[in-house]
Amino acid sequence: MKSLARILVFALSLLGSVTLLAQDGLQRVRVQPFGTLEDGRQVQLFILGNAHGMTVEIMDLGGIIISLNVADQVGNFADVTTGFDNPQPYIDGAGFMGAVVGRYANRIADAKFSINNVEYALARNNGNNAIHGGLIGFDKKVWGAEFLSTSDSAQLTLKTVSPDGEEGYPGQVNAQVVYTLNDQNQLIIDYSATTDKTTIINLTNHAYFNLEGHAFGNILEHEIMINADRYTPVDSESIPTGEIADVANTPLDFRTAKTIGQDIDSAHQQIQFGSGFDHNFVINHAAPGDVSLAAAVYAPGSGRTLNVYTDQPGMQFYTGNFLNGRLVGKGDTVYGHRAAFCLETQHFPDSPNKPDFPSALLQPGERYTTRTIFEFGTRPEAN
Repeated sequence: MKSLARILVFALSLLGSVTLLAQDGLQRVRVQPFGTLEDGRQVQLFILGNAHGMTVEIMDLGGIIISLNVADQVGNFADVTTGFDNPQPYIDGAGFMGAVVGRYANRIADAKFSINNVEYALARNNGNNAIHGGLIGFDKKVWGAEFLSTSDSAQLTLKTVSPDGEEGYPGQVNAQVVYTLNDQNQLIIDYSATTDKTTIINLTNHAYFNLEGHAFGNILEHEIMINADRYTPVDSESIPTGEIADVANTPLDFRTAKTIGQDIDSAHQQIQFGSGFDHNFVINHAAPGDVSLAAAVYAPGSGRTLNVYTDQPGMQFYTGNFLNGRLVGKGDTVYGHRAAFCLETQHFPDSPNKPDFPSALLQPGERYTTRTIFEFGTRPEAN
């Protein structure tokens, strides 16, 4: 089946689009051209489907999720993630929308870190700091792609090589991301990487969600539970202070579900620093490395739910505070203030400069692996 998938990818250039059927006859994988970037690179779109009609569309550019169609409480489908109708906006500046982010997701203070007393300088692409892998990170690469279809899932494997010194990071890194859409309405993302020199690695996906539909409006009425007793406070530049603090008695306490809008405009200093929620939560795990529930989200209008599971120590909850109506997406949708939220599973921001945080080092001979599961469903008590 894998060899067939490779043949079909090659056939794309000859036929324009291809379809891969599973043994049960379901159309689980389709591939089609998605346009040409201004620099001449051609982009392909991979459409994965399951037995219940759920689909996810992913580009080989940046491993970007551009759409995700799921049913509501009465069976109506809607696209619940933001995106664009062609690939160029993702290059021009779309806030890493839907992308695989690396080599290092989130912020690194002063755009530098040291390994064994050797300092490495990065691009300052977030004020004085580095963010999300740099100017040309994993989100702007066209990845190699393979795909296959089984009796209960569709799978897309993306691979890329980041050479030694790219964006200032040491070591040649071979990275792989596998997307699996199964018949349990789970989108599973498996990340892995190796290096030939000690380096840092922290991969995530930066999808923006609105469970009422990407064109609905703001997400303030969504209810969210975050399985975290603690979080990492930040300074005015959203760099962790190094403290790990309790969420109790703060607006960042989501241990019991509440609406996103309830405390989003709080006068609490942390909320002011983030212009809303833009914080790393320390996920409760029974044991380090367990795949655990990190967050559960419910949209009362549609009844759609999203559960996020991860083995990572942290998760960034971001509420689209800097969306300002300048991004015009699919179907001419204007993405305004707080039109979507992100749940980015990760190592903690600035871990390379915070020795008390879980280490993000990757050594030669080791393999970095991590899994995130986005599980979609419904509740019957929708309005």
